Amino acid sequence: MSVGSYKADIPSAEVWRLLAEDPEALLIDVRSQAEWTFVGVPDLSSIGKEALLLEWQRFPGMARNTGFVTELRRAVGARGAGEETALYFLCRSGGRSAAAAAAMTAAGYRNCFNVADGFEGRLDATRHRGVVEGWKATGLPWVQS
Repeated sequence: MSVGSYKADIPSAEVWRLLAEDPEALLIDVRSQAEWTFVGVPDLSSIGKEALLLEWQRFPGMARNTGFVTELRRAVGARGAGEETALYFLCRSGGRSAAAAAAMTAAGYRNCFNVADGFEGRLDATRHRGVVEGWKATGLPWVQS
C-alpha cells in the first residue's frame, strides 16, 4: 500500500507489532520538543528500544527543520541502521510524519512508513485528542516527563 512517495500509512497498533518483531526497525517521533515534554513520548523499553526524537518543525514558530534529513541520517547511522531499515514516523496525528517519511524516501531510504493515527489522533466530538485514535488511545506504552 504505497502512499505518495513513502511506503505506507500504518495504524499505531500495527506499528507496535512491527517494531517488536523487527530488531532493526526504528520509531522516529517528529513532534516538537514542547510536545515531547508536555504530551509524552512512546515508551519502547519493553521491546528493548528507544524512539528517536527529531523535530520536523522547530518550536516555537514551527519553522521547518531544514537539517532534518542530515540529522536523521546521522542518528539512524549511529544506531547501525541504513537505507533498507524500516523507519516508522510518528507525529501528533499523521501529517508531519507523512511529510518526514516522504522526505526520507526522497533521500534514498526505501522503507519509510507513516504512523497514520499519530500519537494523539484526531479530535473527538469535544475537540480533545488522545481519545478517538492514536498511540495513546490504543493503549500503547508511553511516558511523560
